[in-house]
Amino acid sequence: MPSPTLTRHQTLVLNALQRAKEPTSAYALLEQLRDEGIKAPPQVYRALDKLVSCGLAHKLDSLNAFVACAHPHEHEHDLVAFAICKRCGSVQEFADHAIEQHLTDLSQAHAFRMESAIVEIRGICGNCPTA
Repeated sequence: MPSPTLTRHQTLVLNALQRAKEPTSAYALLEQLRDEGIKAPPQVYRALDKLVSCGLAHKLDSLNAFVACAHPHEHEHDLVAFAICKRCGSVQEFADHAIEQHLTDLSQAHAFRMESAIVEIRGICGNCPTA
């Protein structure tokens, strides 16, 4: 899949997400990018909508925040999963064929056609102490 052509605002938002150490809200992005010419929430939300629709970013609904896609050109899967650390806020993105197949089977068993799924797993990452 060819890379989409991005506007200046979309590129600024994507670059900010790629620099972020943890999921970032639209309003935090707005504050970071004010000096770059992004002045209003709709500008950030439009950019985020485009980035998500192109598979360059993901929305983590449980956090109401966004992350840059870790594998932007490898989305042949319908399922994207995230391990979110409660302590340090790190996010790891992964795909798993077995989980994807299980969700597909469950969907079909209930006469539901799955188009996509996002799984958010919360816990403690391997870099954080467990105590």
